[in-house]
Amino acid sequence: MSPVSGSEIAASPAAPAQLSPLVETVALCKEFAVGNQGLLARRRLTVKAVDGVSLQIQPGQTLGLVGESGSGKSTLGRLILRLIEPTSGSVRFAGQELAGMKRAELRALRRQMQLVFQDPYASLNPRMTVEAIVGEGIDIHRLARGAERRRRLIELLRMVGLEEESLGRYPHEFSGGQRQRIGIARALAVNPRFLVLDEPVSALDMSIQAQIINLLQDLQEELKLTYLFIAHDLRVVEHISQRVAIMYLGKIVESGTREQIYSHPRHPYTQALLAAVPSVDAVGQPHHVELPGEVPSPINPPTGCSFHPRCPYARDICRKDSPALIEGSSGQAVACHVFPAQ
Repeated sequence: MSPVSGSEIAASPAAPAQLSPLVETVALCKEFAVGNQGLLARRRLTVKAVDGVSLQIQPGQTLGLVGESGSGKSTLGRLILRLIEPTSGSVRFAGQELAGMKRAELRALRRQMQLVFQDPYASLNPRMTVEAIVGEGIDIHRLARGAERRRRLIELLRMVGLEEESLGRYPHEFSGGQRQRIGIARALAVNPRFLVLDEPVSALDMSIQAQIINLLQDLQEELKLTYLFIAHDLRVVEHISQRVAIMYLGKIVESGTREQIYSHPRHPYTQALLAAVPSVDAVGQPHHVELPGEVPSPINPPTGCSFHPRCPYARDICRKDSPALIEGSSGQAVACHVFPAQ
């Protein structure tokens, strides 16, 4: 069964219609050097972790980013936050170009963009109390001191479902779900507008996942937050996202509204991902799509469409030409020669 059922999770709030995106990337690329880079190396080996990604996230919206491990999802999230520098391309936040920003400008902007990590066991310093962990951002940005700082900390903890007594305790004294709540409180401490949620429930027990998803939805509605929700669990993404983007070997191969992706998937990779989701409804279960072979090496990706070695519908053009991500009249975008956007 899926770890999160529809009866356990509240419906996502509808995203408000906006003309200007809060977050936008244009042809964003990131290459990492690998292998021997010495004087005797015959050629420079690189991995294109993110390859020409263009996307938009509207204010108040949740964009679900889905793909297998190693597809470049987490790297894309860190590029948007400028935790790592892109090889090429553009990242804009609220219309501001992040590339070339001075350190002081970027420091001020970081208050508006925060990250919630995947592993609540590894993301919290075991030698720091909850008060020090959650209050660190407040101290760095000099947002509050003394009694006002403590009042803010208590408010943050209660906002995520923890009590004031937690302030003096250490991470090892909490369960996994409680640690993730602390991580969320830490991200909210500087009053951000945008959160990158990097698989925030994948390390949690199934019984806890729905609680954290509900918390994130409540916080989004209350604080008018915008999310990039990175995950590999399509059922969780379906519940929390208004729009969904599918990533494969560093590229977006399909994007659209939640209804478009889950009811009318076009790309064979999207179809295969959805067909692999367990369901108790045998009648409603999508037809199984067999994917032969293994994920190609990102060091030596195939020519043409990167998915063609595993695609049951591949044609000659798929082996030669890489398909562009083209948006159809419905707003759904697909990068496929065989099943283009409609």
